[in-house]
Amino acid sequence: MTVTAPAGMSSRDAEGRAQPASPDTQGAGGARPLVEVHDLAKTFDVSAPWLNRVIERKPRQFVHAVDGVSFAIQRGRTLALVGESGCGKSTVARLLVGLYAPTRGQVQFDGQDTAALSGAPLRALRRRMQMIFQDPYASLNPRWKVLDIVAEPLREHGLLPDADAQRARVAELLQSVGLAAADVEKFPHQFSGGQRQRISIARALATQPEFLVCDEPTSALDVSVQAQVLNIMRDLQRERGLTYLFISHNLAVVRHVSDEVGVMYLGRLVELAPKAELFARPRHPYTRMLLDAIPDIRMTGRARTPVQGEVPNPLNPPAGCAFHPRCPHANARCASERPSLQLLKGIRVACHAVEEGRI
Repeated sequence: MTVTAPAGMSSRDAEGRAQPASPDTQGAGGARPLVEVHDLAKTFDVSAPWLNRVIERKPRQFVHAVDGVSFAIQRGRTLALVGESGCGKSTVARLLVGLYAPTRGQVQFDGQDTAALSGAPLRALRRRMQMIFQDPYASLNPRWKVLDIVAEPLREHGLLPDADAQRARVAELLQSVGLAAADVEKFPHQFSGGQRQRISIARALATQPEFLVCDEPTSALDVSVQAQVLNIMRDLQRERGLTYLFISHNLAVVRHVSDEVGVMYLGRLVELAPKAELFARPRHPYTRMLLDAIPDIRMTGRARTPVQGEVPNPLNPPAGCAFHPRCPHANARCASERPSLQLLKGIRVACHAVEEGRI
């Protein structure tokens, strides 16, 4: 994924105003991105039961968990989505792999609209994308041996019907993530958290996918174990040419694994930039606050902007820019007009203050 304007599209109009940005449809070499997301949205109905609403005279309530997210990921690259809890990162992950149906928008994988597929084409698509879940203690069936857990995708997709071939393939997958072939006979409770997450990675690799959605795969692990798992994932990416969507709230992890970073706030992308650019010159006030919150002994004595306030109630989000109640640069326009993700000096950012040159 690049952050230059798509061919034929200018980042500003004739009067110099910034124009809304859309995801790139071609990379620097002209290749189409493997994953393209256009105006993706997911709304959940969280209303009380009908009778309660009638008696208490309450309206229906909706949570806009994801609200108009667009991005693209080139083959062999890693896009990381970061943000505070409740910003919609995990919902985006589940929308991409089909665990949720989008309320609006489109997910394209290798040029195909995933929502338009069914039957055999859909099963073929599911082999090409897999997901690694956050909690290795909950994502593995405690009653199954590792052999059955890792071989399940092989059986479901009919890739290796022979039991001996399945066993050999599972042993190979376990060795590729740093486990022993003899572990096939063990149960999940016999492993540590880091080892369980390696089993989850081996299961995700069973169908030889091209795209992995990693939903905070190291957040439940110790720091030393996190590094081991992340290094395994990076090695696998280099060896197999994998494409990652990496969900995390840990910016240190994101800096280690990502090529591009998207910062989410209350269901929307507020900044999308190459990793080096985002960490060196963050544009959006929210991104700056997140980076200022990272402990760094080399920056002792430097003035920092503390993270102000709390994330607004998603049932009743503020008008205009959702971040304006916490933003030190907010003005009247921020309180009334919602900014769109625009291409400004090669970076996609949704902020009136950045657009107007106030910061």
